[in-house]
Amino acid sequence: DKTGTITKGEMTVRKIFSNDRFHEVTGTGYETEGAFIPECGQEEFKNFFMASLLCNDAVLTKDEDGYGIKGNPTEGALLVLAAKAGVSSEDIRNKNPRKDEIPFSSERKRMTTIHRTEEGKIYAFMKGAPEAVIELCNREVKEIKGENTKELAPDRKVSILKTAEEMAEEGLRVIALASKEIKSDNKTYDKTIERDMVFLGLAGLIDPSRREAVEAVGVCKKIGIKPVMITGDHKKTAVAVAREAGIYTEGDMVLTGRELEKITEEAFEAIVEKVSVYARVSPMDKLKIVRAWKSKGHVVAMTGDGVNDAPALKNSDIGIAMGITGTEVTKEAADMVLADDNFATILKAIEKGRWIYDNIKKYLTYLLRANIIEVVVLGGVVVLKGPDYLPLLPAAILYINLITDGLPALALGIAPPDPDIMERPPRKPDESVFSAEVKVFILLALVIEGPLFFWVFFRDPSISVARTELFYLFIIVELIIALNFRSLRYSIFKAPPHLWLILSVVLSIAFTFFALSFPQVRDSFGVGQPGTEDIEIVFAIAAGVTASIELTKSILKRRLKRAV
Repeated sequence: DKTGTITKGEMTVRKIFSNDRFHEVTGTGYETEGAFIPECGQEEFKNFFMASLLCNDAVLTKDEDGYGIKGNPTEGALLVLAAKAGVSSEDIRNKNPRKDEIPFSSERKRMTTIHRTEEGKIYAFMKGAPEAVIELCNREVKEIKGENTKELAPDRKVSILKTAEEMAEEGLRVIALASKEIKSDNKTYDKTIERDMVFLGLAGLIDPSRREAVEAVGVCKKIGIKPVMITGDHKKTAVAVAREAGIYTEGDMVLTGRELEKITEEAFEAIVEKVSVYARVSPMDKLKIVRAWKSKGHVVAMTGDGVNDAPALKNSDIGIAMGITGTEVTKEAADMVLADDNFATILKAIEKGRWIYDNIKKYLTYLLRANIIEVVVLGGVVVLKGPDYLPLLPAAILYINLITDGLPALALGIAPPDPDIMERPPRKPDESVFSAEVKVFILLALVIEGPLFFWVFFRDPSISVARTELFYLFIIVELIIALNFRSLRYSIFKAPPHLWLILSVVLSIAFTFFALSFPQVRDSFGVGQPGTEDIEIVFAIAAGVTASIELTKSILKRRLKRAV
């Protein structure tokens, strides 16, 4: 959904057109300071302003931060337009109370309200999409001042619609306004009153793109996510906004709701990947779009704010409701709520999700690698030498698990993201957490570390010396591996260990040497004081294991690049 996610959702009227005359409107946002170029007064656009204020449910507010809007941003922009001409919405609404209304819907693309004016007359005011309003008009204002009208011939309707298209090509959202005096004062009114209206003019509004959303679209395309813009705007307006945001590029297809209705589901599925912009769509069109993308095997996220968006959100893989403008029904149907209605925030969520997933893999790889090698070595020695020849006592095994699976593993769970986290293509939905890199690192432990650990244990005939070397080897090597697994892709030099990981390793080593300085602790573990040679062997093996991990990272990274 474009409004509020790709754009700021702060509509501003930039240009008005009536009786073949254009007026530029200055001012930004919802501030009521602005001017008309060429200048015009209240009387000059009396009915135009009446329609923009009365066929309107928004409220203009003011607080210490300035002006704001309660309600629809488009309706709010029309309130601000009138305020710039010095017309008070409160005064006009009090003097012209609403008697009835025919509400806006995405299918009708227009709204009509009925009012008793201060002169005692009954008037209907309409606003909506130019094509929806102009087809119901048979007259237009003859002069900007006064009540004079003239016939609206078919060729004139075509000319006005062409003007609306030209305004849309400038990136303006175009709203048409019309009115009609109702001669009979009925209690209730139906759609039959929406005939023979008097065309009052066009208002061209702009909703500037969010700068961060434009940047986010660029990142999305870079990482293999295709943004598709869906809007109720005119086709030309939609393309202009999408081009500015970077969503539309030359060669992309653009479909309107009417065109989408005429296409069969099979034909649509064949072209859906080529379409980047949808204009003048209905909520059911969104459902058709979601289903077509899913049929191509893609993971689909859909944003929405209205009640009618709920089916599309429910059918998408990830339904995203707007937190500010979204209805409660939409939020209930969604999988997540976008608190600030900003498209760029979705990208932050993707980054956070990738970051968490990566850290789970780091944590998992580290724990599995460390524990599998312990099981293989300790179990292997027992198998080879018999159950009476324990390589380590139970207390020593428990201590190794506590000191290596504790703080370092937790620190890996909060490791910073890899440098390329937002440069990779999306992973396949059915990809297991036990990816190729996880399996390779676990296998590497069996191929590299397994033989070295067995060699260290069996090289000395003294069981006490063998246990001492094996005990320290497990601790030092596993802690060094924790530093290496700060990233499963990048070298320890390009993605160095973060502060918490370094502290956890340093504290674990320091606590181990401190605890083992007490004879009672060494006796309970069944180990002795390590000699210089023992320490040299342990750190030499740790350096070799580090080198093997770094080499494996380099090979895996090259293969992953070729795969992309």
